[in-house]
This record gives sequence, C-alpha cells and structure tokens, in this order.
Amino acid sequence: MDLKNLKRAVEQIAQEKNIEPEAVINAIESAIAAAYRKEYGKRGEIIKAELNLKTGELKFWQIKTAVDENLVRIEADKHGFPEDRSGLNADIHTDEESLPLYNPDRHILMEEAKQIKSDVQPGEDLEFPLEEREEFGRIASQAAKQVILQKLREAERESIRKEYQNREGEILSGAVQRIERGNVYVDLGRATGILFYNETIPGEHYRIGERLRFYLLAVQEETKMPGLILSRSHPKFVSKLFELEVPEIHEGLVEIKAIAREAGSRTKIAAVSKTENVDPIGSCFPGKSLILMEDF
Repeated sequence: MDLKNLKRAVEQIAQEKNIEPEAVINAIESAIAAAYRKEYGKRGEIIKAELNLKTGELKFWQIKTAVDENLVRIEADKHGFPEDRSGLNADIHTDEESLPLYNPDRHILMEEAKQIKSDVQPGEDLEFPLEEREEFGRIASQAAKQVILQKLREAERESIRKEYQNREGEILSGAVQRIERGNVYVDLGRATGILFYNETIPGEHYRIGERLRFYLLAVQEETKMPGLILSRSHPKFVSKLFELEVPEIHEGLVEIKAIAREAGSRTKIAAVSKTENVDPIGSCFPGKSLILMEDF
C-alpha cells in the first residue's frame, strides 16, 4: 500500500470538503469492512476494519452484541421450540413478538459472552478477530466505493450542520442557482439554501447567477442535507441589514425597537438612541441617502 499517496489523498479530500481527516479515514475503514463482508463474510455480520497509516496493516474484527436470552426472540425452527404455540397465554405471545429477533451473526447470549469476558454487560459489543485479507473482487470493490461516498456525504453534512446551526438569524450572501415551482435555490458556497415562495418579496424577480443577501430563517436537520431555509420577506431581515450598514446600530448607539413590514411595499421602523448626541432617524436615513432600499 502506497501510504504516502494515501495520506496525501486523505488530506486533500478533508481540505476540499472541509471535514476532519479522521472522518475520511473512518470512511475508508468502513468501506474496507463492507468489502470484507461482501467477499468473505455473511450479510448480517457486523465487520470492523482498522487501517494503520504508519505500517499499512489492515486488521478485521466481527462485532457481536451481548444480549439476555429473555430479552430476544429466538426462532422456533432453529432451536427446537414447538411450532404450535396456540396454548400459550395471548399476552405472553404478544410480548414475545415485540422483542428483537436473535441473530447469531450479530448477537451472543450472556452465558456464552461471560466465558469470554466475565464482567460483560447486556448491550456491550465484543470483538472477535478475523483472518486478514487484502484481495477483494469487483463487486466488493464497488460496495466499498459506495460506502466511501456515503460516509463522506454524511461527514460533510455534519460539518455543514455544525457550521450553520448557530447562525440562524444572520444575513447570508449567495447566488441564485435555480428556480423550481416558485422556490429559489441559492448557492451559499458549501451548502445550498432554499427560498420558499412565501418567503420571497412580492413582485421581485430572480435571475440565475444573481447574487443577493438572505436572512437565515432556520436549519432543518432531518433532510438528506441540512436544509437552510432562507427569507427575504421576514421583518428581521431589515433590522439585520441596518445593523450591517448603519455604524450607530452596529456599535449599539442606536437600537431598533420594532419593525412593521409589508414586503415589497413599505417598512416602518421604531428606533431609539441610547446617547443624547445621536439622532436615531438621522443615523438610519442620513441626508438624501436611500440606503438598502433595493433589499426591502
């Protein structure tokens, strides 16, 4: 294994996707484990792989979870239980059906697990060393490739979530990427935001490639990629723009107390000065300047 090139590739991928190198290595190990299971193991097995970047050595383990025999459902045909259970209490039968099914490829009963580790606890994972392998077939290699792509997407999604989860209520700059069914998709750099139709300014038209500012309304985590919900009609969008453009507001000398807005039509702002020498109205609308009117 060319460790020098492997390390360089790990660092390059981590830099491009703005994720930790450990996440890339974990993706590689998960992919190798998937290839091992595909080529040499069983479908239900849990395989763990570990790659030593210093020596290039690959090690494999099978993971089994210790379970209490009273808390799993064991298949009747494999363990000699009678097929006809109609004479059992109906409530007990219902409880049994709700228990997880015992899988010998994934589970190990407590009695057997204690022979391996005396202080083992239910739910604890035990590792069983497997034969080392270095050659994998085409199908296993394809499975490994899919796992790497999936793990890298997950790592990138988590990185984006961490970056934006504490930025709700901020102003973001992005370029219009595409428009579908009235919804505007915005390229924010590492992530894509969505401006729903009801968050647009009435009468405002958007062009592909046009760069605008947006208010980050919310971050949804249950989607495949963190959903960055944007707005240009929210009243706080105006106050955040004023904070960016008016030094007195940014420095805390003038405070916006309330905003009433009809997006695309008019906006009313109640501002108060915290210093006698500062005029709040003159600070927000100095002279003949009509600042930020294109963003209202």
